[in-house]
Amino acid sequence: MKHSNDEFSLISRFFSDIGRVGEPFSDETLVALGIGDDCAILRSSSGYDTCLSIDTLVSGVHFPENIAPDKLGYRCLAVSLSDLAAMGAHPTVFTLAITLPDNNIEWLEGFSQGLSSIARQYGIRLIGGDTTRGPLTISIQVHGLVPSGMAIKRSGARPEDLICVTGSLGDAGAALDYLHSDGSSVLLNDNVQHFLKRYYYPQPRITTGIALRGLASAAIDISDGLLADYNHIAECSGVGGLFYENDIPLSSALRAEKNDEALSLALRAGDDYELCFCISEHNFKCLRGDTLFDGVHIIGRVLETQGMIMVGDDGVEESLLPKGYQHF
Repeated sequence: MKHSNDEFSLISRFFSDIGRVGEPFSDETLVALGIGDDCAILRSSSGYDTCLSIDTLVSGVHFPENIAPDKLGYRCLAVSLSDLAAMGAHPTVFTLAITLPDNNIEWLEGFSQGLSSIARQYGIRLIGGDTTRGPLTISIQVHGLVPSGMAIKRSGARPEDLICVTGSLGDAGAALDYLHSDGSSVLLNDNVQHFLKRYYYPQPRITTGIALRGLASAAIDISDGLLADYNHIAECSGVGGLFYENDIPLSSALRAEKNDEALSLALRAGDDYELCFCISEHNFKCLRGDTLFDGVHIIGRVLETQGMIMVGDDGVEESLLPKGYQHF
């Protein structure tokens, strides 16, 4: 594909110096050649496996058309980093392909600032990509490293393992009712602003995922909803799941604003980007005392029989369907 001078100047101005590889690695040890050639060149890392994940976000489908560019820059990388967190991988580099409706300098400055902010926060470097004209679409591929054989997969859950999640659930899903008011969010109450913050600035659980290496039997990030995403673990591992209604973590904001809808949002709404992981009781005890796991909640147990069940606060069992966000 031939590139115009405008495209080269755009890449040079807004994307040539985003992020750095964070410890225990470094730019010098991993990146032989970054942005500026037909391909980036990475050095192999002895003793490590490379984890790759790619996400495509489309305007009006995966984010609102009126989203501020800095928020979009932050969010689109956070979504991809969350996949590395679920595997216990350490972020290293990423590539970006962006389709733009026009060459809007002010928009690009904001997008670049948001992207740079989260890249610095998580120690990941932009090493290449592509730009083209068309409806706003963003594809990011992230690379991460994990010690050989230590990646946390979806397929290792065992009966009697505990089912755990990080943080509270449903807040980002609750934000969908308020995305139209992005430009006037300062006028919204504290609870709604909390929802919008959870949606626009998800926090990939990278350090938690790394700490779960060798302890968790399976993990996944919650992007499409707890039930839908845990079902991926269940199918890959050939197991089921028992959940306790009273133990599903709901924020005070979600309880206050959504009342009877709160539990459904926690179970079925996406965009939280928390981790759901399975772990033996013995290994879970190893986490106690580590402040990194203060926000982890036990919400159920892995069952040998396939299918998902919820035990209500009245002790009655209810069968659950793996409903969540549908891509098609």
